[in-house]
Amino acid sequence: MPLEVFVHGALCVAYSGQCLTSESLGGRSANRGQCAQACRLPYELVCDGRVRDLGEQRYLLSPQDLAAWDLIGELVEAGVGALKIEGRLKTPEYVANITRHYRKVLDAVLEGRPGRLTKAEVEELELAFSRGLSHGWLEGCDHKRLVPATSSAKRGILVGHVQGVRGPRVLVALCGRAIQRGDGLAFECGRSPEEEQGGRIYDVRQSGRSVEGRVHEGFVELMLAPGAVDLRRLTAGMRVWKTDDPQLARRWRQTFTSATPLRRTPVDLVVHAAVGEPLVVRATTATGVVCQVHSDQPCQPALKHPLTEAVLEQQLGRLGDTPFVLRHLTLEGSQPVMLPFSVLGRLRHALVHELTVRSAQRPVRWLAPHPVLPRVRAQLASAAHVDAAAASPAAAPRLHLLCRQLEQVEAVLATGQRQLYVDFADIRQYRQAVTMAHQQGATLWLATPRIQKPDEMGLFLYLARQGADGILVRNLAALRFFSQRQIPCVADFSLNAANELTVDFLRTQGALRVTAAYDLNRDQLLDLIRAVPPAWLEVVIHQHMPMFHMEHCVFCAVLSPGTNKTNCGRPCDRHTVHLRDRLGMEHLLVADVGCRNTLFNAVPQSAAEVVPQLIARGVRDLRVELLDEPPAAIAELVKLYGQLLAGQVAGCEVWRRLKAANRVGVTRGTLEERRHPLAIL
Repeated sequence: MPLEVFVHGALCVAYSGQCLTSESLGGRSANRGQCAQACRLPYELVCDGRVRDLGEQRYLLSPQDLAAWDLIGELVEAGVGALKIEGRLKTPEYVANITRHYRKVLDAVLEGRPGRLTKAEVEELELAFSRGLSHGWLEGCDHKRLVPATSSAKRGILVGHVQGVRGPRVLVALCGRAIQRGDGLAFECGRSPEEEQGGRIYDVRQSGRSVEGRVHEGFVELMLAPGAVDLRRLTAGMRVWKTDDPQLARRWRQTFTSATPLRRTPVDLVVHAAVGEPLVVRATTATGVVCQVHSDQPCQPALKHPLTEAVLEQQLGRLGDTPFVLRHLTLEGSQPVMLPFSVLGRLRHALVHELTVRSAQRPVRWLAPHPVLPRVRAQLASAAHVDAAAASPAAAPRLHLLCRQLEQVEAVLATGQRQLYVDFADIRQYRQAVTMAHQQGATLWLATPRIQKPDEMGLFLYLARQGADGILVRNLAALRFFSQRQIPCVADFSLNAANELTVDFLRTQGALRVTAAYDLNRDQLLDLIRAVPPAWLEVVIHQHMPMFHMEHCVFCAVLSPGTNKTNCGRPCDRHTVHLRDRLGMEHLLVADVGCRNTLFNAVPQSAAEVVPQLIARGVRDLRVELLDEPPAAIAELVKLYGQLLAGQVAGCEVWRRLKAANRVGVTRGTLEERRHPLAIL
């Protein structure tokens, strides 16, 4: 299977499919293409209850953009078969700019030459769109380089610093990057992009004279568009960024609007010539397009000037401004023939037309001769019918508690609950938790990390030796590992089971139950319950939504002099950290055993109101997930949900009591009914 690697564009700070921030904060699922980019917002770091002054570092979750043009040689050598460039909501000029530069480097590498870009070409990449460029994760973890945290918006290139204001003009000291009349500038007037001032250059003066062309060095006086910038806010030392270059944009626009192609596709021709028959030309392009054309006259015996390969190459190879170039021609036929050059000209035009049409067509790819979905659903329905018939409708609903601290396990067991999961940052405490549960006749299952890398398989072996009753698996590797060893598994939310086919697949891979995906609303969840036997499902009814799950470690980036887990000193073991958002909510940040960070929503989400419907439709396994609740609060929470499952209290009463006990708001979160967007806002 060819391997594709992402080489340029905006980076998500969270693992793909593991970012629930947009869903948690605004009801927009990133898994469904509706990301609201909460990672680009400013956050304050609250360490051990106090705000840590980080200076200009406010965008703690906003990575720089990826730019790996200078690593293409290594990627090709490693066997990479495709390079991917991000272009979400980008302009055609961006596409032309970025792809052209990467095409240049890739062609050089494939030809055995060094793949390099000039300083000016790198600046063009930055001007297209850039939050600052880095190699991302391609050279390993460097948390400080990945997220400098000083900005989250497109800034272009740094061109200089403000020296002062002289009347209507701004005096700027340039730093070697060109500016000219018409360029767009931004002045860094504060700690956030909202405070920046910007406008377009109307006039550039140097040494008292107006300059028409580009200026790279020295001091310049800039006149900006009237009213664009509040000059009173500009002070000496402020950085000046070039955000737009109309001449550059015009040049890139011409690359895709001009009739002359910049890149031609090689074409191989096989020509069949026989007396009394049309001349037949079969064409095959380097991209796999195949077509055939024939002359409108039959070939005649050649008396003086036969059609040789050289003549045909000259006549059929005159492809001019077309997107094609002749690479090789082969002549088939034992008899010398002739045709007028006018006939060959018409044949060439017909060939170009056919190649152009076929090159624009999308190839037809058949995965199966008949639609697969009805057949797969029919097979699923048969298996589901058997399981549904075997299920016991009289079984009482079961409440499962997920604990994240050893003290929480103690508190939950004290309430009489006997079905527990544990998810500890310090996995050395797992054996003690298992012993504690088994001594009181309770079952206890261990949760795996969400992400598993090949060199971390020893963690699975460790979990398997702890004597737990089962494993809450959060990735496919864990499901395979533990099911092969006959250890019971429940598939967790991170496997994103949002439809019956995914639920069935995870079941066939060994999961006893499958946790419904978190980005299902109430109606969608009830649809899923109708589509599969309810006994196959587990539903989380109370939790702090795990929003960002990321390789990036904020602890290392801002609380350590190190760059990664090998030299960070593990500040996560010594400090409790929250990230405070613009609304003042403080979201808990934790690091798992693999040093991956998870940011949990400060506000717990509850599905108390929908629990009676879930039970009525046959769901018997319901989960409450704890985060950092103290033992006193746990007793009340477990009591309320236990009464709810027994039908002794209404969902609204659970809401009211939890809100009073925790002194925080409780939201319906992902299980709310979706209303009109304006109603949600």
